Parts: sequence; structure tokens; C-alpha cells
Amino acid sequence: MDHVGTGAVTRETPPVNLREFEPAARARLDPAHYDYFAGGAQDEITVAANEAAFRRRALVPRVLRGQGPPRLEVTVLGETASMPVLLAPTAFHRLAHPDGELATARAAAEAGVIMIAAMLSTVTIEEIAACGPKLWFQLYIQPDLGFTTSLVRRAEDAGCRALVVTADSPALGRNERGDRNGFHDLPPGMYCANMVQKGQQGRDDEVRQVALSPDLSFRHLDWLRRTTSLPIVLKGVLHPADARLAVEHGVDAIVVSNHGGRQLDTVPASLDRLPLVADAVRGQVPLLLDGGVRRGTDVVKALALGADAVAIGRPALWGLAVAGRAGVERVLTLLRNELANALTLCGAASPGDVTGDLLDGVDLK
Repeated sequence: MDHVGTGAVTRETPPVNLREFEPAARARLDPAHYDYFAGGAQDEITVAANEAAFRRRALVPRVLRGQGPPRLEVTVLGETASMPVLLAPTAFHRLAHPDGELATARAAAEAGVIMIAAMLSTVTIEEIAACGPKLWFQLYIQPDLGFTTSLVRRAEDAGCRALVVTADSPALGRNERGDRNGFHDLPPGMYCANMVQKGQQGRDDEVRQVALSPDLSFRHLDWLRRTTSLPIVLKGVLHPADARLAVEHGVDAIVVSNHGGRQLDTVPASLDRLPLVADAVRGQVPLLLDGGVRRGTDVVKALALGADAVAIGRPALWGLAVAGRAGVERVLTLLRNELANALTLCGAASPGDVTGDLLDGVDLK
């Protein structure tokens, strides 16, 4: 693979928006690895729906507001971030660039945004934390609760400020691109670094396989609440009844997400479910949204529908593939500039100043 190992900007004309990173990344990546990142479940209807949902909605700006340049900073679960954009948890960054999650973490630290480190990272949570980002840890609760506890303790000791529990994966979604490519395992020398279990009595270290269990239930959240004092964020909520149950079980925030269309195909776009979840929660906990965010105007639309912040996944991976740390930094800078521009043109002084009346459901296709 042709990578820019130094993280320097390429000689090509640099992308001027987030979408332009994807074809540039595709040209650099092994085709099977590109398909792993880009692909979704089955017919990928939900993958397309996530972006289309933003196009169906129009912004209706206010004028002559005299607000001055917008302030982008937000506070989520006590963590101050430079803008209402987080890095969503995405696995296997070393497939995109040799520096892997270390490059992503350094970019997040430079940008002042929260990084949700994936449990299935190709470097350890301790190494990611050493890069200095504002850090949360994404967790698949394992049937082996003892091993899950050890992961929680490592996240706590590394300085993670929240646990993000992925709830929409009782089984693995069917990715047909992976089937066609025969890509179901990491290349030799690459592994899930957080899943290494130290050998005892002279035995070699072992990389555990992640276990996705249909037995996962709200009782596991209750167990986790007793196990840690960190805030618990529940990721993968689409149904308002589940959102209400999550609040009843003491979660501290919810991510409205369909896993980027990678789990159950034909579920609605995350954005389409956001107002229903917001109505169910009624401001009791912060709401985040991931899925389909590609523009600063998308961020504003999510805020108008009830999100406190959004998270991006694939765009950061494309930036990483194009130029390592510098590519992720450029993705975040472009999105920051677009968000500031959109807020200014909407007459909003800050993300908290965005209200539902800025949005119209006009179909712009």
C-alpha cells in the first residue's frame, strides 16, 4: 500500500471537503481494506440512507442577529471539547495507515476533540492515552465479565472519562464485501491490541476473540453501573422505548446510531430517529448522533433535531489513509471551518443557540 508515512500533506491537490477524502483514500488502500471500511451490511441501504437523510432537510437561517463570530466549544459529560464533533469508535486503524490509532489520537489531541477509542484497536488504550487526546473508551461487554472488568479498569487507569457501550451488536452484521474479498481476519502481525491476555506460568500471550452475545441485556448495564464510576454512554439506540429504558437504567448519555449501516440493513437513518429519541429522553441525558455526517451543515441539522454533538467515523479513516495524522487533522479543520460558517449564516452564536425552527423538512433531492 502507498502510504504517506510521515503524515505530510501529499503533493496532490488536498481535498477541500470531507467527501473528497474517500476517493483519495481508496486509491491508496488495499481494495479489501477499503471495502472493509466503506462497506455495510447486505445491500447497504442504510449506509446510503444515513447521508441521504441530511439532504432531505433544509436550513432556514435567521438574519440580522448581530451575534458575532460563533463560539464552537461544548461540554459533554463534563468534558470540554473545541467543537460538537467527536471521533466515533472505529476498528483497525493500522489497516489505513502504519501509525494507526496513534496518528488519529495525536490529531484529536491537536484539534481538542473527544476521541472514542475502539475496543478493537490495533494499538492499546494505554498507547492511545499517551498521545494526549480527550478520551472515552468504547466497550463490547463480553460474556466473560471478569475480562470485561479488566478492560474497564484499564480504561479507567488510562484516564478515559467515559465508557461507550455498543448495544446494537448481539451478532455480527453480514458484510458481503468481506465475503467476496475473503477478508475476515487481520493481516499477519496485526491484532486487536486490547484483547491480548497475558500468558501465565510460561505460556505465550493470547489474543482473545471478541464475543458478540445475543444474551446481552439491560441487566449487563446494571452490572456495569455497579462496576465503575465512569459515565456510561449507550451507543446504538434507535427506538424511543429503548432510550427511555436506558435512562431508567442510569445511562449518562445516548448515541443515536445504526452502526454506520454495518449491522442490520434497512434500518432507518440515524438522523431520522434522532427527533423520536430526543422526544423520549426530554433532555434528561445528552444525545449524540453518528452516521452520515459529512458537512458542517449536517452538524447544524443534527443539533436542530436534538443532538448535543455528533461523531464521525469513516471521514477520519479516509483522512488517516490519505496523510496519516495530517489527514485526520485536515478532516477536523475542514469540518470546524464549515460548522463555523454554517452557524454564522444561520445567525447562531454557538451550538447551543441552534433551535428546531432553523430546520425545514423540504426534500432537497
